[in-house]
Amino acid sequence: MPTKDERPAAPATVYLIGAGPGDPGLLTVRGRECLRRADVVVYDYLVNPALLAEARAGAEIIDAGKRKGAARFSQEAINALLIDRAARGLVVARLKGGDPFVFGRGGEEALALADAGVPFEVVPGVTSVVAAPAYAGIPLTHRDYAATVVVTTGHEDPDKPESAIPWEDLAASKGTLVFVMGMTHLAEIAARLIDHGRSPDTPAAIIRWGTYPRQQTVVGRLNTIVRDAARLALEPPGLIVVGEVVSLRERLQWFERRPLFGRCVVVTRAEAQAGDLVARLEEAGAEVIEAPAIRVEPPASWDEVDRAIATLSRYRWLLVTSANAVRALFGRLQAGRRDARALGGVRVCAIGETTAEALRTHGVTPDRVAEDSTGEGVVAALAGEDLAGAAILFPRARVAREVVAEALMARGAKVDVVAVYENRPVGSVPPEVTDALRRRTGVIVTFTSASTVAGFLDALGADAPELMRGAVVACLGPTTADAARRRGLTVAVQAARQTMAALVDALSAHARGERRS
Repeated sequence: MPTKDERPAAPATVYLIGAGPGDPGLLTVRGRECLRRADVVVYDYLVNPALLAEARAGAEIIDAGKRKGAARFSQEAINALLIDRAARGLVVARLKGGDPFVFGRGGEEALALADAGVPFEVVPGVTSVVAAPAYAGIPLTHRDYAATVVVTTGHEDPDKPESAIPWEDLAASKGTLVFVMGMTHLAEIAARLIDHGRSPDTPAAIIRWGTYPRQQTVVGRLNTIVRDAARLALEPPGLIVVGEVVSLRERLQWFERRPLFGRCVVVTRAEAQAGDLVARLEEAGAEVIEAPAIRVEPPASWDEVDRAIATLSRYRWLLVTSANAVRALFGRLQAGRRDARALGGVRVCAIGETTAEALRTHGVTPDRVAEDSTGEGVVAALAGEDLAGAAILFPRARVAREVVAEALMARGAKVDVVAVYENRPVGSVPPEVTDALRRRTGVIVTFTSASTVAGFLDALGADAPELMRGAVVACLGPTTADAARRRGLTVAVQAARQTMAALVDALSAHARGERRS
């Protein structure tokens, strides 16, 4: 934790930030700016942990989440914590689910800071009151259904002698009613509305974990919603919506219609490479767990690579079979104060569009791009070339298939294979992965290379066969699929092309097929 040797003359600022309802993309630009500058981050139970990745390195991260029956901090303790850290001169980001001033007790925290003379800023957030119904396909207002919205707590202070909620007015309203924190009082809410005159046939919905990939939406009527919720064993957190607008969900729901909605997908790709796949999976509606099975490291020595770079002009072809090789090779060129101009006169062949695009970012347009992203595809891409006596530079992983080098040497080429990186197993998997494999059916595990197969299964250890028994195995390309089968896995999904987009498309098609069957 950052410290100050002397108490500053004036306290630092506390930012009361609305973190949004769950989807990390709903954090505001201002919220992200304040979070990134903070020395201390204090977050609540309903804040998506993914947002903590926005905090700067070295920031103190404090879980102040208050859960039913297991409060980590009392409200008074949280207030004191914010004041204490600010008094030390530390900038504080107070992350609160939804909006700080909408049933978030942000007003209480702001008053405590004001009374203590601590400067603060309120950063509004996207409240679940609006976002959860929107993600469930329920507009809170519609000119044909509701002209008013009433938002109220569904969880009053139990020490109050009587309810402060105007039940008679709510029941008489023709607009939309939204109850926050009301799951444990669902039966009482429905009964009071009916007792005070609201029609038992009024449409009602419960939205649990709104805007998350695990969002659940149950639709019924006031006189059935309690039974409907009990049938699915719904528990907090949840939002209750009552009104005619609920009937629009059947036509307007969009989030839950995404092809991978509700599916848990494990990504085993190296952390530095996983971003594109993770983003595509989340866009398709999946809940993603990152479990890097390998890490990409430089070779033990650069001597062999440096010797090849020093004599680049003698090569007729440069073969590049992965974006990792591109990054490593050009990183080494830059270390020697050189750039793409060093490849003048050298023809370049890339495997697949992903590798080709990586080359273009360095100002190199490949002469050939193998459409089949395998070693055999590279060989086929050079089928029309006379390679007798041709010098070919082939930078790659230290351990890889020999099919390319052997096939080209058989045609008379002199192939210099140089290791520009190594794939090393991570040796462990996050506990949430093993928990998901044990407790959930149909967890999708993606493999993008033979090394991710070996690294992931070795990390699972002796429990791998049992843990993977109910998993859906998805592979990028035939080489990866063959490696999975050799380890005893049944491959359910194989991408038609070796791109992240093709893998997500294949998973989406598989999910649609499962739903149809």
